[in-house]
Amino acid sequence: MIHATELTRTFGPTRAVRGVSFEIGAGEIVGLLGPNGAGKTTTIRMLTGYLPPTSGRARIDGLDPIDDSHAVRSRIGYLAESNPIYPEMRVESYLRFRATLHGVPRARREGAVGEAIERCSLREMRRVRVGRLSKGYRQRVGLAAALVHDPKVLILDEPTSGLDPTQIVETRRFLRELAGRHTLLLSSHILSEVEKLCGRIIVFAHGQVRADGTPRAISAAPGDAGAYTVEAATTPERLDSALTRVRGAASVRTEAVDARWSRAHIVAEDGAGDLRESLGAALAGEGVALRELRREEASLERAFARLVEADPAEEGPTP
Repeated sequence: MIHATELTRTFGPTRAVRGVSFEIGAGEIVGLLGPNGAGKTTTIRMLTGYLPPTSGRARIDGLDPIDDSHAVRSRIGYLAESNPIYPEMRVESYLRFRATLHGVPRARREGAVGEAIERCSLREMRRVRVGRLSKGYRQRVGLAAALVHDPKVLILDEPTSGLDPTQIVETRRFLRELAGRHTLLLSSHILSEVEKLCGRIIVFAHGQVRADGTPRAISAAPGDAGAYTVEAATTPERLDSALTRVRGAASVRTEAVDARWSRAHIVAEDGAGDLRESLGAALAGEGVALRELRREEASLERAFARLVEADPAEEGPTP
């Protein structure tokens, strides 16, 4: 349904997107996850035909977003991060206008507008001017406009941006309801949102795809060497001295818990194996009483932090 093949986009001397490739099948809910400036929005603009790639190829339902722009835009619903809408128009009129732009036949137009209003819970707001709506309702109007022509593909750029917690929960519920009927591609820099909504995540950093898989698979990917927490009856300085000498410990960070106990967080080197025995032996050798020694479970948060680390070989910032 969505195909990206070696997509690259440059702005002057800066490569914002660097050889990005992925495929998304019909009915999938996929998240593009990455920090601000990772290249997510630039990639989305190439997929939707709003920005031509410098090189590489994009396809939506087998069609080129640039060469077949009219046909592609009839197949996609796009909610941009800025959500451009006309504040002076009433909700119903604005959706009727968008349906016309998308080529919905006159005979089906009112039904399409009514369905979009119902699906996005906008019935009570249908005659209100868009400019008088709250941020949450304006976002619903943007979603309704993306849905009004019943597209095969929905592409949503930061769909929960600027919403309060209640609105985020409502938007998340609504997006789940769209699963199956539409293919969803959404971008976000908020890890928890993507993890809760998407069965598959594509991690972006520095204009490149760094990982592609289920949240569980990315969390457990090789390279996440493991992390440990230790609590012992000693000072942070002495705890740091004992643990930094352990073979396989890449970094140690210590802090005081109270007047007697200190805590250490240890990250292992790649391929170090299980360090619990070595960490315990190091503390026993110092005669330090141990209260806790545990290996932390693999987490998407830790894997994401590792994947988006700056690479000194990469060129400067991305837009």
